Amino acid sequence: MENSFQRILIIKMRFHGDMLLTTPVISTLKRNYPDAKIDVLLYQDTIPILSENPDINALYGISNKGTGLKAKVSNFFSLVNQLRKNKYDLIVNLTDQRIIALFVRLLGARVSLSQDYAHRQSAFWKKSFTIFAPFQGEHCVERNLSTLAPLGLTDICYETTMSYKPEHWEHMRNELEKLGVKDKYVVIQPTARQLFKCWDNEKFAEVIDSLQQRGFQVVLTSGPGAEDLSCIDEIASLCKSRPVTELAGKTRFPELGALIDHALLFIGVDSAPGHIAAAVKTPVICLFGATDHIFWRPWTDNIIQFWAGNYQTMPPRSQLDRNKKYLSVIPPEDVIEATKKLLPQGDAK
Repeated sequence: MENSFQRILIIKMRFHGDMLLTTPVISTLKRNYPDAKIDVLLYQDTIPILSENPDINALYGISNKGTGLKAKVSNFFSLVNQLRKNKYDLIVNLTDQRIIALFVRLLGARVSLSQDYAHRQSAFWKKSFTIFAPFQGEHCVERNLSTLAPLGLTDICYETTMSYKPEHWEHMRNELEKLGVKDKYVVIQPTARQLFKCWDNEKFAEVIDSLQQRGFQVVLTSGPGAEDLSCIDEIASLCKSRPVTELAGKTRFPELGALIDHALLFIGVDSAPGHIAAAVKTPVICLFGATDHIFWRPWTDNIIQFWAGNYQTMPPRSQLDRNKKYLSVIPPEDVIEATKKLLPQGDAK
């Protein structure tokens, strides 16, 4: 295999957490081709989570779902024109959208690698790439890295990366000081994009009460949407002593990374902040419901993971009820016990 690439494009179009799980591929390519410029093609909405990654030369955003057809077509051809000028000699594809096959054909890279998706076996798809790599590994990070196997690389990075600048932490530290938060705080993000990934608000309140009674301050975070903020408000109202909610919906991803990095512990459900915590090496307590808790777990050993399937049988994906809180079977007492294992001995008072 060619041992020198100067312009590399990585393609991954998924949600924020998925993008963080792609960073070991980016880091591995940078280690092995330190002089190469590495670009990433991703959804426009997910650009902020990778915006400070020093291994990335440029991020190119493709229109998400919900964009009008005319705008999508315009965005597609605009991107093709921009990317063709970069004259990539290597494309690494980690996504299965059909449109990507056309994209890769139009870019004309000398080498194009792709994961070998079982549901993408059409002649058009198969002829759009020069090399296919079979899936290997149980976790998403391992699967992503297996795409690079045909390159024969030996210096592999297995860590995820969440980057932020010193000024991001400086801003968050100032905000925490205004809110009276010291250095012994726990970050909890109870919200997720879909209800079936959520835990009961009253159970989160029990965990928060336990932490605050032991002297640990709790900072609640969330996305900026009305439903997320309503969830934060309800949880806070159920607590004996109100946790810090003023940062919910107000932190950009680099700032959220800085906030979680300096926390003693992160607690959350199956969503991007859990992957951020793993990347910045903050201890994690993560709650999973009827999703693949092995493939999608935060990529860290410093974790206690709760899977609803250990308490009650979970349905197969085809029978998933997206309006049901499968995590409800996880008792708050178990999560409270986990906090005692991962936090400093005794209390924080």
